[in-house]
Amino acid sequence: MSLNSRGLLAFEHLRMRKDTQADPEPEKKEEADPDNQAETAKEEEEKVEEGMWEETFKSHSDGKPNGPSSVSLDFSLPGVEHVYGIPEHADTLRLKTTDNGDPYRLYNLDVFQYELYNPMALYGAVPVMLAHHAQRTTGVFWLNAAETWVDISSNTAGKTVFGKMLDYVQGSSETPQTDVRWISESGIIDVFIMLGPTPKDVFSQYASLTGTQSFPPLTSLGYHQCRWNYNDQEDVQSVDAGFDEHDIPYDFIWLDIEHTDGKRYFTWDPHKFATPKEMLQGIMDKKRKMVAIVDPHIKVDSNYKIHNEIRSRGFYIKNKDGGDYEGWCWPGSAGYPDFTRADMRAWWASMFAYDQYEGSMENLYTWNDMNEPSVFNGPEVTMHKDAMHGDWEHRDVHNLYGFYVQMATAEGLIQRSGGVERPFVLTRAFFAGSQRYGAVWTGDNAAEWDHLKISIPMCLSLGLVGISFCGADVGGFFKSPSTELLVRWYQTGAYQPFFRAHAHLDTPRREPWLFGPENTALIRDAVRQRYTLMPYWYLQFYQAHHTGQPVMRPLWVEYPQDPATFALDDEFLIGRDLLVHPVTEEGVRGVTAYLPGKDEVWFDVHTFQKHNGAQNLYIPVTISSIPVFQRGGSIIPRKLRVRRSSSCMEHDPYSLYVALNPQRTAEGELYIDDGHTFNYEKKEFVHRRLSFANNLLSSVDLAPDAQFTTHSWIERIIILGASKPSKVTLKTADGQESHIDFEFDASMSVLTLRKPGMNSGADWTVMLQ
Repeated sequence: MSLNSRGLLAFEHLRMRKDTQADPEPEKKEEADPDNQAETAKEEEEKVEEGMWEETFKSHSDGKPNGPSSVSLDFSLPGVEHVYGIPEHADTLRLKTTDNGDPYRLYNLDVFQYELYNPMALYGAVPVMLAHHAQRTTGVFWLNAAETWVDISSNTAGKTVFGKMLDYVQGSSETPQTDVRWISESGIIDVFIMLGPTPKDVFSQYASLTGTQSFPPLTSLGYHQCRWNYNDQEDVQSVDAGFDEHDIPYDFIWLDIEHTDGKRYFTWDPHKFATPKEMLQGIMDKKRKMVAIVDPHIKVDSNYKIHNEIRSRGFYIKNKDGGDYEGWCWPGSAGYPDFTRADMRAWWASMFAYDQYEGSMENLYTWNDMNEPSVFNGPEVTMHKDAMHGDWEHRDVHNLYGFYVQMATAEGLIQRSGGVERPFVLTRAFFAGSQRYGAVWTGDNAAEWDHLKISIPMCLSLGLVGISFCGADVGGFFKSPSTELLVRWYQTGAYQPFFRAHAHLDTPRREPWLFGPENTALIRDAVRQRYTLMPYWYLQFYQAHHTGQPVMRPLWVEYPQDPATFALDDEFLIGRDLLVHPVTEEGVRGVTAYLPGKDEVWFDVHTFQKHNGAQNLYIPVTISSIPVFQRGGSIIPRKLRVRRSSSCMEHDPYSLYVALNPQRTAEGELYIDDGHTFNYEKKEFVHRRLSFANNLLSSVDLAPDAQFTTHSWIERIIILGASKPSKVTLKTADGQESHIDFEFDASMSVLTLRKPGMNSGADWTVMLQ
């Protein structure tokens, strides 16, 4: 990697406007030739270009007290044809060259009905790019929170396969190269270069700078039911009952802005949500939870406690003249708290205390929307760049605003429990490091097939830059999905990290049971598949929290030397061991999935059919199909007794799915803790290594110094790619041996061990003889 090889380093220094300086010293010009003097004066006048000290955008003006202050630097990446990252954009996983159009823009904006396959700015910005080729993965972290543009050019862009072959035949030895130029409106050049050499090394290098994904409460990995808006407490109660009636599990029901008293956050509508605690208790009795929205724009209203406190403490962002900045948002005229201030964040966190946030209970969590920040009457629907955060202009810190809102909110949820409970906070705007505070979603998408498709590369791009807890609105936020699209979206969302259905106020209702019994059954099946895999999802998030590796990852992360994986973004891995190729095309009868790894095998998780790696596999599909494969050589824990929420399944037994590789070995892990507190930091958990070799399956303690008692046991072991044993024996830690009943399906080479019955936290060995 080389820096400034194209000479595009630029650093515009801060300056004061000549006509505003206090009595500048007259320059001594006696010796100068009068003709020359006139020339110099003329040149200086010309240098003050239009827009240097003030810019206008439609009806808005931006006073620039420091003049132009941009910074820029170029990076050349020899040997590289594939670069990734810099979310958030609704684009392919592999970034495109920008020679013939706009650069990728990083500037957090509330975008109405965003366009796809486009470098336009969206709700969040992570200025991190990864570059990959078969020999090395590297990364660049451009630490700057101002508006940023990223230009990408490549000497192989646009060359066809034939053109590349022609070069080869003619002996043209031009090394492929990608050139990247970063440009920010203000700030300094502060760049971290991550040298890899493996993808995993880059993830851990980046995690050492910005932290890892927060470890979410287990329930937040379940299914979330949301719309703008559930009308009142009766509506919430009837939707909750509908899930039970139709036997579909869910963990969280959500309330959007209409639940408040006139868009005053931290309040409830006195008519529609008159007894919020009663509502929350009703949900809690079923071991479920609720999320309510708390946005960072505060209604200017002298009868509103939150507004009065913020104003009296001087915590609002100021305009350039020193008054409180006011903009228009959902409540009408609104102030914007200055979340860049630690004292403001501490005060905000204190507002989540149970005695401050009236009607809140321990099963109420938080959603921060509109935190780009959204200002309906501002330039590009956001804040004026010359608004002031203390001594800093908004232009310098814009992309950090949403990050700080989520930080303060998460801190509030932790503090209200005395530091015991893990928070759950969803944010729309984000920056590098937002992974430490919760989940992110891809914003206001639409009920269109292309929006379903783009959810995969959008979440993969976020995972590559540390933000693993990502999802898209299932069904699409705007417009109404066809039943086929809705079913396919549930099937896709069930295999993405954050799984939430959401819809716009003006769309017809779309609870899962409103589309006839066949579609209800299909959606139920997709959601139930999610719940059976909760132990695996939870393990992946535990590992992401400890290592910074993404949960949902592109194939090239695990197969870095296989060029066939480098641009794939219609399929993905969950951890190392599950490959998912959702059906995202309308009306198709089949999909082609690439199964990686030339010496590997993959098992269809539904049929247990075995397939070799390093092939494009055509898979016939029906409306019920979700193509998912388990890697040979892996062991995946599941819970097959699906109940109405994940909390109801806490003590249920596990089934272990052992998929053998051609060497007839396999390994995996099992992680169990209480699912919701920080006690895992005090070593209160079970972490086992499961391994199969030489016809022995064993469970070994990975954390002998940890203490945790689980009531869960192992009720079933399914071995894929097995041969028939004459007997199966279980040996427990106390040396006792017992026979295990088994069934063998010779046509599929599947061995099922029934009710071995050992505790999930114990040492044991199963011998096949």
